[in-house]
Amino acid sequence: MGEKASQTGGHSLAAIDYDLHGLAGVRLLNASPREAAVVTRQLGPIQNPLTREPDIVIRFVDQLLTPSRVRYIGLDDAGFTDDAFLVLRSQYKARARVQIAFDQIGKQCEIVCERGLPAVPLLIPILNLTVLGNGALPFHASAFTYNGTGVLVTGWSKGGKTEALLAFMARGAKYVGDEWVYLHCDGQRMYGVPEPIRVWDWHLQYLPEYRRQVTRSDQARLRMLKAVATTLERAASMRVGRRLLPASVMSRLTPVLKRQLYVHLSPQTIFGEQFCPLAGALQKVFFLASHERPDTFTQPMDAREIAQRMVFSLQHERLDLMAYYLKFRFAFPEKANELIEHAEEQQRELLTRILADKEAYAVYHPYPVPIPSLFDAISPFCS
Repeated sequence: MGEKASQTGGHSLAAIDYDLHGLAGVRLLNASPREAAVVTRQLGPIQNPLTREPDIVIRFVDQLLTPSRVRYIGLDDAGFTDDAFLVLRSQYKARARVQIAFDQIGKQCEIVCERGLPAVPLLIPILNLTVLGNGALPFHASAFTYNGTGVLVTGWSKGGKTEALLAFMARGAKYVGDEWVYLHCDGQRMYGVPEPIRVWDWHLQYLPEYRRQVTRSDQARLRMLKAVATTLERAASMRVGRRLLPASVMSRLTPVLKRQLYVHLSPQTIFGEQFCPLAGALQKVFFLASHERPDTFTQPMDAREIAQRMVFSLQHERLDLMAYYLKFRFAFPEKANELIEHAEEQQRELLTRILADKEAYAVYHPYPVPIPSLFDAISPFCS
């Protein structure tokens, strides 16, 4: 590789493997317990020894040494040397120094990270492309099994997928996945990972039985944020409040606070291990979208239309990776990645084939949606 890795003592050299239902394997090298925990938060607790070579190797080093100077692309968010590409930002825009072989994604791709990262940048989209290259389909969806029927719920971001999952889990469903569900190429099976679910405070108002799973400190944080946001909203409408802070400042602060009104809970914590098999049959598909009316209703939908629409949702989910891939091509115009270049058409072909014969429905609802109404709208079609 173009970067020479400086590795000093004090870190375990034992490999740590993650196996995504046999669809893709990840191996950590030279990871400290903290770094292993960072990756586990991203992938979920799917550690299992691999009986094959890993698709993705993540190697941690104390320092990435550059044999040639780094040239920057943009404002310090990416760079390249004579033969290596660097991602220089991680989660929450934190500074990073990570070498990613973009031309090897879908083959055996190595990611080399300097220590101290809050997250490995682009790990999930790289994993998803790897799964795609191995013949399965990563799908932006939630999935569960209810009364013996495997249900896949999809739609654009904020369309109500997690809300539908929570509604059915409260009625005894079994958890398959949330956010990303992996569809086998045979169209019969679907798999998930036990990554944390983002549960909003307004979810807990409809499903108070889940509130007892929230730690006391998180409950206190939610109460404090709600109180401050409510106070700012009231102050913005009162003359005395506008004397303390300009209305424009209060109007910007309130949405920022409201966007923090959530907690992350693992599916096992919320639902219990026995309700989380992480696999199920793919039998019925529901396309969820919000609309301007106050009612929630379900109607039949052609599964081929869902496939046609969701190809563009999957492209949208890949935008962050594509931004870096274009910078990589700027740095190395001769190094194309055929999997990335043709991901859209491969997804379209797979999705059309997988969903072709599935019973499918569209569900329209207001947002925020009264969560029990989703169960009432969907459950009659889940027999």
